[in-house]
Amino acid sequence: MIRICVLGTRGFPSVQGGVEKHCEELYPRLVRLGCDVTVFTRTPYIEEERRVTEWQGVKFIHLWCPRAKSLEAIVHTLMGIRGVKGLSPDILHIHGIGPSLLTPLAALSNKLKIVMTHHGPDYERAKWGWLAKGALRCGERLGVAYSDGVIAISRWIKRLIEDKYKKEALFIPNGVSIPEPVPAGAELKRWALEPGGYVFTACRFVPEKGLEDLILAYSKIKNPSFKLVIAGGADHETPYSRRIERLAEKTRGVVLTGILSGRSLAELFSSAGLFVLPSYYEGLPIALLEALSYGVGVLVSDIEQHKEIPLEGFRYFKAGDVEGLSDAIVDCLERGVSEKERVAYMGLLKREFDWDEIALKTLRLYGTLLGKEVRAREAERVYRISSTR
Repeated sequence: MIRICVLGTRGFPSVQGGVEKHCEELYPRLVRLGCDVTVFTRTPYIEEERRVTEWQGVKFIHLWCPRAKSLEAIVHTLMGIRGVKGLSPDILHIHGIGPSLLTPLAALSNKLKIVMTHHGPDYERAKWGWLAKGALRCGERLGVAYSDGVIAISRWIKRLIEDKYKKEALFIPNGVSIPEPVPAGAELKRWALEPGGYVFTACRFVPEKGLEDLILAYSKIKNPSFKLVIAGGADHETPYSRRIERLAEKTRGVVLTGILSGRSLAELFSSAGLFVLPSYYEGLPIALLEALSYGVGVLVSDIEQHKEIPLEGFRYFKAGDVEGLSDAIVDCLERGVSEKERVAYMGLLKREFDWDEIALKTLRLYGTLLGKEVRAREAERVYRISSTR
């Protein structure tokens, strides 16, 4: 049995964030593959009544940390490294370049192998000041240098690591599970929505997501027959998040649902007329993969991260171009999404973004680092057999 400790996530299930969704999907699968997994969560994001010690076989250790964007990751990681020492795992898996700042300490304090998953160069996010960006760059450098294995969630991140640090990174992307659509029901009724009668997005309220552009673009459409629905919120209230809320409040037709998960979120994905992601920066957006998995038409900014997922040309617009976004929303709604596109979406997702295959690739890396390739292959064989029953 391979024993794994996990740092760098706020926790799961149903905690907002791409890293959180990634871990929520990955680690129960690794448990089913025979691994022993312990995840260190951050208590400010897990309500007391939800602080279970185990979920789908994944064990949790809930650690306090300050809910301050510049401190929580580093304080939590420091406390987690101390906790790891008493568990003696085979693998410490650290997610994100912020927590990776303490990778050298983890390497010195524990006799284990360290895996780092690079979810994106967070120093490019507009929310960080110069000091935080410097720390994040340092975290990236130290994480790559002191990890025994480096995972990149997209090909462009893999190229970034290999070009900058001359160290091989293994491409293992974010994934998605193909869901059953949820019929229109309580959630649509709650917001007075009609199936197909709204443009939808789901994300955090941070500058790089381009929400201000999206609301302004919607406001430029004359007498729209559809609403704009935004699911999500801010981890930490900021002047930007308050500005988004004020802008939405004064723009007729904009609906802010707050942070949603589970069936409520699935219902909004299922009945959306169009999913829009106007980001200036992404890692590999799980929300976009989820929209595609529901067969919804999408519209995304033309950043490199989005272009890694091949779409029809008309489904991209120039990042930051509010007028272009406004026109593209109307155009995409009129075009709809063809059956040919839906079939292509599903083929792509099953071929490249299947969580089961992602878990198996991660297990193979663990096995290689520990010299347990045979054990990892046997676990994979048993898993594949059980999955066909």
